[in-house]
Amino acid sequence: MSTIKMDSAVLEFPKVIFGTSSLGNLFVALEEKIKREIVKECVDQSASQVVFDSAGKYGAGLALESLGKYLNDLKVEKGKVLISNKLGWFRTELKTPEPTFEKDVWIDLQHDAVQMISYQGMMQCFEQGNELLKGYVPQMVSVHDPDEYLAEANSSEDESKRYNDILEAYRALSDLKTSGKVSSVGVGAKDWKIISRIVKDVDLDWVMIANSMTLKSHPIELLEFMRELEQKHIPIINSAVFHSGFLIGSNFYDYKLVNSDMPGHNHLIKWRYDFFKICETFNINPAEACVAFALKAPGVKSIALNTANPKRIKQNMDMIQTVIPQEFWTQLIEQGLIDDTLAFLK
Repeated sequence: MSTIKMDSAVLEFPKVIFGTSSLGNLFVALEEKIKREIVKECVDQSASQVVFDSAGKYGAGLALESLGKYLNDLKVEKGKVLISNKLGWFRTELKTPEPTFEKDVWIDLQHDAVQMISYQGMMQCFEQGNELLKGYVPQMVSVHDPDEYLAEANSSEDESKRYNDILEAYRALSDLKTSGKVSSVGVGAKDWKIISRIVKDVDLDWVMIANSMTLKSHPIELLEFMRELEQKHIPIINSAVFHSGFLIGSNFYDYKLVNSDMPGHNHLIKWRYDFFKICETFNINPAEACVAFALKAPGVKSIALNTANPKRIKQNMDMIQTVIPQEFWTQLIEQGLIDDTLAFLK
């Protein structure tokens, strides 16, 4: 198996990258005027270039479509916008009452989506994404959810074939970069171990981890991998640092509804209760604590934050300036809420 070689891009990311899943009706179908205001606030709150992270999976292309619609409506200069499009999901006709992917997560969609991880699939997803963006071309591209694609394998032979599909997808992205159509290639996944595997075979410009390095979840093995990426000068974007909002009060954890009657869910609820109590003691907003932790982790250059409330965008930008006292982290460690070996907190 040959390594896919690409010339490395020199990347400088802002501390906050704006996620767009809310534009794709994640958990709630937002009014169009709210979506427009979200895009406007993201642009207005960015000192120079505004960076959006999107994907064909978000609302079966609705997030990309809404982003392109309102960037055009606001007449935002294309040079001010940097878009990351995570490729691998292709919009299709909706033939069932509800979309067939991630049920009960995306609301009031008019389309379905299918996973297409292959050389041709990447090219088709890239072109479809450009059409939905209406003139705004993403410069950052990646293979989206390669971990989920591999998890569906029904045999070792099938797993091997699927991994080869992923490598072929990266050959497509390499060709897009070589031809000058995009400037950088990365990966977006929840299972960091799959990212670790891909990094051995593909020269990546950046890595996005989701639901992985958070106040609630911070495996020591992942920290070691992040240090390896840092040594290789591969920047990390930390995403989904609230675990679908659960750490700051929502009822969903990693896109799944939390129910006290379900095995293991009481542990989550108790963890959050204890976390909130310590935040209250120190007069710290739980979101601020989550963001500070996410940015402190090794190799993290940016966090991707998503909101359905335009008023929170400035708050998100302000959060990265919050100074968290050392005593707060010490209390979390003493209460057993975070690992006591986290050197970057000491």
